[in-house]
Amino acid sequence: MRRLGVSIYPNNSSLEEDRRYLSLATKYGFSRIFTNLISIDEDKDRILREFKEIINYGKDLGMEVIADVSPSVFKSLDIHYSDLRFFKDMNLTGIRLDLGFSGNEESIMSFNPYGLKIEINMSNNTKYLENIMAYMPNKDYIIGCHNFYPHRYTGLSRKHFMETSESFKKYGLRTAAFVSSTNATFGPWLVNEGLPTLEEHRELPIETQAKDLFNTGLIDDVIISNCYASEEELKALGKMNKDLLTLKIELVDGLPKVEKDIILEELHINRGDISEYVIRSTQSRVKYKGYDFKLINPKDIEKGDIMIDSSLYEHYAGELQIALKPMKNSGKTSVVGKVVDEEVFLLDHIKPWQKFKLESFI
Repeated sequence: MRRLGVSIYPNNSSLEEDRRYLSLATKYGFSRIFTNLISIDEDKDRILREFKEIINYGKDLGMEVIADVSPSVFKSLDIHYSDLRFFKDMNLTGIRLDLGFSGNEESIMSFNPYGLKIEINMSNNTKYLENIMAYMPNKDYIIGCHNFYPHRYTGLSRKHFMETSESFKKYGLRTAAFVSSTNATFGPWLVNEGLPTLEEHRELPIETQAKDLFNTGLIDDVIISNCYASEEELKALGKMNKDLLTLKIELVDGLPKVEKDIILEELHINRGDISEYVIRSTQSRVKYKGYDFKLINPKDIEKGDIMIDSSLYEHYAGELQIALKPMKNSGKTSVVGKVVDEEVFLLDHIKPWQKFKLESFI
């Protein structure tokens, strides 16, 4: 089951604002909270007083709460890795180790008697995870989560992101990564240039970022990293199909009902014998065999264009295609719409036999 999360930073906000935000998030199906203890250097009593109230509020809403920590936090709060009662007393679901220990400590922590999840930083492509696994942890209590990056151009490359995520999935661990709200104004640090995991996501709409992460098949939970996402953003993520890639499209005017139904109502399947030039969804040519597909808008083709072959193409009539490259139109293919600009890159990551849907943006 894939889940959505939000982040809160009580040292940079008010209790009232955080409560409002968490209540709104749960309204749209969000079920986990990320917060940060690394930037806190006050005494235990103050941390417990200021954080525990909002953590309890989130838990009362049915949300999981995981706090970012590091060995320096353990040291400053006089916590030993073999006794995690402090975090239990804060009513946390788990702790995320932004910086880890040697591997043996994480393994020992995974057997804590409080059932706290131990979340491992996924963004460093080292043998850290393999080392933890060599110490025989309780895998049911080990999960993973990527970093976020407030400084422009410092986010992860896709290649690195995929490699590190695959190493966690190899062990069957639950995974998470961050998306960035364009409405938000703050995070845990002073720099505020967005807070995505992937650098290429920094300027994209939040829904597109989430679609991409879920579509990799390597991320289970998507968390909004900065505060506060707008209600519109929360609603968009809450209603999206997290298991089926759905691309936003724009249609040309005046399409007949059959063509519209093919585009918007069918479950599309990318053929297994893939092409460099087009994604092919071919069931519509079987379903509508014998229908007279008129030629509509036979312009030359650009990447992201949605096409339906006219009856001039005989055997191919009714087949839906999405262009992966610019092409000359044979004069037999109707260009019926296009994928919105910000989601065209998602076409490059649709796999053979993958199912997907199309929805009108307007």
